[in-house]
Amino acid sequence: MSAYPRTIAVGYDGSPDAVAAAHWAMATARLLGAHLVLVHARGMLGRLDRRDPRTIFAAPVADLVESTGFDPTRLSWHDTDGDACSVLLRCAEAPVFADLVVVGSRGRDEHAGMLLGSTSLQLAERSPVPVVIVPTSPGA
Repeated sequence: MSAYPRTIAVGYDGSPDAVAAAHWAMATARLLGAHLVLVHARGMLGRLDRRDPRTIFAAPVADLVESTGFDPTRLSWHDTDGDACSVLLRCAEAPVFADLVVVGSRGRDEHAGMLLGSTSLQLAERSPVPVVIVPTSPGA
């Protein structure tokens, strides 16, 4: 086992907190020479929308890659059905094999007054690999 993560999985749903988490994860992966996997979980309603998240989020992800100086050849996507927590917990296993999971403090559907969302809290309690919870940026 390496002292540094070789594969970082980051939950990405396009929310401001997910963008902050992806920015932190890309900057960290660049410094460590790690591979980064953007993880998009399709909940019950998301299953109806079969558009590829690489297409939906192409512009914001390209902006993140440019702003962090991340090598896009070290970036991949994992898009699967399920709730965000379950999908991210499974990222420690095949096919992702993440040794670090990064999430924003709240996702798209969380309540504004909460410090942590249910996904980030459950991940912190149950993940078999280290979890980084990137705090909400001021004014977000």
